[in-house]
Amino acid sequence: MEDLRRTIAVVDDDASVRRSVGRLLNAYGFAAVDYASAEAFLLSDPKLNIDCLVLDIDLGGISGIELQQRLDATRTNLPVIFVTALEDEVLRRKAQQAGCVAYLRKPFAGSVLIAAIKKALEL
Repeated sequence: MEDLRRTIAVVDDDASVRRSVGRLLNAYGFAAVDYASAEAFLLSDPKLNIDCLVLDIDLGGISGIELQQRLDATRTNLPVIFVTALEDEVLRRKAQQAGCVAYLRKPFAGSVLIAAIKKALEL
């Protein structure tokens, strides 16, 4: 039987963030898959149907913004919600120019993330 839940990928180099966001997503009926880096996400199974990406900006290696740019270049129309612990207006503008659905500053309320995901998925 096919799982009809929407799948959200969480890319964050902080294991505790990945774990807590994954639990939150599961509690709201989403399937969550997590990656510790942009590189790990890029190497993931292409058959895995990701519906939305919760993406940390400051990753060690390929940044979240660079990952979104790579996805856009391959015409992967994946809605992105950026999350960051950095307070940087220039970074915020770059993320918004890249076309993110939302830009959330850590720590963020779970309800705010869920609202952003629902907006991204047009639920």
